[in-house]
Amino acid sequence: MAVSGHLGEFLRARRSALRPEDAGVIAGLQRRRVSGLRREELAQLAGVSASYYTRLEQGHAVNASPAVLDALAGALRLDDHERAYLHTLAARRPRRLERPPAERVSALTRELLRSLGEVPAVLLGRRTDVLAWNGPGHALLAGHVDYAAPDRAADRPNLSRMLFLDPHTRALYADRERKARAVVGNLRSVAGRYPEDARLAALVGELSMASPEFAALWSDHRIKPCEADTYLLRHPLVGELTVGQQTLVVARTPDQSLVLMTTAAGSASENALRLLRHTSSAEPGRAAAAGDRR
Repeated sequence: MAVSGHLGEFLRARRSALRPEDAGVIAGLQRRRVSGLRREELAQLAGVSASYYTRLEQGHAVNASPAVLDALAGALRLDDHERAYLHTLAARRPRRLERPPAERVSALTRELLRSLGEVPAVLLGRRTDVLAWNGPGHALLAGHVDYAAPDRAADRPNLSRMLFLDPHTRALYADRERKARAVVGNLRSVAGRYPEDARLAALVGELSMASPEFAALWSDHRIKPCEADTYLLRHPLVGELTVGQQTLVVARTPDQSLVLMTTAAGSASENALRLLRHTSSAEPGRAAAAGDRR
């Protein structure tokens, strides 16, 4: 499945998901052949001609003005992230897929990860590849995976792949469907910014073929950057605990993000996390200054 995120696909998906009554359209008594808005209805709400909107959705019109895009975003009731994504798609021009080099981790970022101590942390790349993690982060999210796997570019775990295809990770999230929507929404956002990324295209294609759930969520064209949320985890060693996950952009490498996981002070979840740190195996011995080895 192509990851380029064509403007027409996005518009059709959002149009079909919007009920006429939610957009203020009186449906009338005649039976509708489409579940969402008709093209002419959306065009009227946005203040553009039906013929122009049809050409835009079919990919025959280019250079849509910011004012037109904002009008369409308002008619479709897009949120700020979806509105920005719409503008990004409209500005993109077709390019050949390129295979970018494996992502690298700077010495400063490794030092930051080490300094977090007992706070579970995972460093993710553009495509949700695990570039590095500390001991608590590994024990909390993926204790069944080789701790040193992120150090080998060819073997790096991928959190999106694990969430949809790995039984251990699927069982970890009590509300896995909500987490899945967030992960796919984030990948959609990345795909809009990097439509030429062949590695991302390969990941989307793999997951679309292997997971009908992923394919359905991907075709929905929802945009949701992973920023901050709370999840109930069912950990195989310490049972249930509620963690807050916050994503921070790494300085100088905006494609990399640091995911921190915290628990409420004095809570049972905090005690469970403390128990996990004591019961999980210690980090395998590695050179203290791993540096930039890839």
